[in-house]
Amino acid sequence: MTRTDGYLLDNGQAEAAERFDAFATLFDPTTFRHLETLGVGPGWRCWEVGAGGTSVVSWLAKKVGPTGRVLATDIDTSRVAPAGRPPVEVRVHDAGAEEPPGEGFDLVHARLVLVHVPDRERALQSMIKALRPGGRLLVEDADPALQPLLCPDEHGPEQQLANRLRHGFRELLSRRGADLSYGRRLPRLLREAGLRRVEADAYFPLTSPACAALESATVRQIREQLVAAGVATHDDIDRHLANVASGDMDLATAPMISAWGRKG
Repeated sequence: MTRTDGYLLDNGQAEAAERFDAFATLFDPTTFRHLETLGVGPGWRCWEVGAGGTSVVSWLAKKVGPTGRVLATDIDTSRVAPAGRPPVEVRVHDAGAEEPPGEGFDLVHARLVLVHVPDRERALQSMIKALRPGGRLLVEDADPALQPLLCPDEHGPEQQLANRLRHGFRELLSRRGADLSYGRRLPRLLREAGLRRVEADAYFPLTSPACAALESATVRQIREQLVAAGVATHDDIDRHLANVASGDMDLATAPMISAWGRKG
């Protein structure tokens, strides 16, 4: 998802495509498992909030078929635009500031979106409002405060540098309004919003080539902000990127918490 008012990880930057590919590798299996369990199938009307890339939208399009509909929205739709052919419609929309782009959806899904939205409470209410009675909501968001380290096994200087940069990244996110402990609250928030049959789980990648690819793209994307904030020097960042590229470090990501429920 992209904000135009200072969002740290802009979809318009070159590294965004690498980040979306890494997210797809890391999290698509979990997302698709949940969507399968929720019963997504032919004829369903689905709203993908803050779509960003194309992997989830394309999967939904295959599931709903020609009789269904997939509405993919984001503030910046440049990366999801290639998926914009029937049954997919791509539309510019800000879930945290605008009314929902329709009602009667069988499914509303958002992944790694609300943690970055300033008015995330309004966005969540908008998503629920868009559901038909009995419709399903699936919200998946990170909780960096639950596991704040890039290298949980901090056994040497390379890992210490990695965790220092990760701490700086989290500080930059916080300054821009990200809620780094949002994921753990999702089950309660869904219940308080009136959803029924609320459940949740978490997926925590501990080490993976995709984690390394995500870290490299992220650090390259925010290099100047890290230096400007005094978190690291350019030499520090070059050394860290070389460490990541070596493949000798175990790099983790924040847990992604998935919460789902049904509108009464």
